[in-house]
Amino acid sequence: MQYRNFGKTGLKVSEVGHGLWGMGSWTDAEDKQSLLALQRSLDLGCNFFDTAWAYGDGHSERLLGKLICDNPGKEIIVASKVPPKNRKWPGSPEDDIQDVFPVDHIIEYTKRSLDNLGIDSLHVQQLHVWDDNWADRPIWQEAAQQLKEEGLIQFFGISLNRWEPWNGLKAIRTRAVEAVQVIYNIFDQAPYDELFPLCKELGIGVIARVPLDEGGLSGNLTEDTKFPKGDWRSSYFGSQNLGPTVERAKALKELLPKGMSLAEMAMRFVLSNSTVSATIPGMRKLEHVEENIKLSDGKGLPSKLIEVLREHRWDRKVAPWSA
Repeated sequence: MQYRNFGKTGLKVSEVGHGLWGMGSWTDAEDKQSLLALQRSLDLGCNFFDTAWAYGDGHSERLLGKLICDNPGKEIIVASKVPPKNRKWPGSPEDDIQDVFPVDHIIEYTKRSLDNLGIDSLHVQQLHVWDDNWADRPIWQEAAQQLKEEGLIQFFGISLNRWEPWNGLKAIRTRAVEAVQVIYNIFDQAPYDELFPLCKELGIGVIARVPLDEGGLSGNLTEDTKFPKGDWRSSYFGSQNLGPTVERAKALKELLPKGMSLAEMAMRFVLSNSTVSATIPGMRKLEHVEENIKLSDGKGLPSKLIEVLREHRWDRKVAPWSA
């Protein structure tokens, strides 16, 4: 496992972290296999785990809490997220931050997360949605400062809305943000424009989520793929998105180096960017852990291939099915 600096925080995190969203509420998640996957991940050198209260109303946090309890003395760096009080994803300029993240709500849900995890302090607490119209309002900064003064968190961050990496630049420039989470993959390359240069300049820890585009870059989707009703992916990979995703994935398969899968190329694309502190693929099963963590070997993609992959950038706009 390779480790990277998490911005200027002083934390050293595994470049392949463990995302727990799928463990909280996806239809093919099962607690026993989730716990086995978490343990195997830790045993293979992963020390960075990203969760959220909203992942099953604390369920994924409780699973991670069991891992922590079962492994006393092991370094487990935990990042979680405060859900928006109005339960609206994504963040919107139409909503007042007082209705989304009032101070008492941020404090309350941080304490809930700590209870679920069975720990006294979070390494990183994030706001689960964001809109930069809130950047100049002091509420969120007051909450972050109070959490730090009470020893409930070490560092504070924001999780940016899907396909809006520019919608967080003002918050980062306040210097009250020490970590930012953003979608970055072969399709979603927009963070490369403004966000990554700013994070590099200011020493912000970057968590790159969705390296496989929710499965779109796994190489496993077909035009006949269907997910059970109630599974978030049934909306994301509906009629408006499934077909275009499959077609774009087919084009990428034509570029695969010999012996490399699409999922491996996608992961290596993300890891080839040195601004990324950690990427957090969802790993609900042992095979997910084995496949992803073995790619943390310091071998990035050839620069010529990266340049070709830049041409497969897919700039999309937020839609009801993508929230």
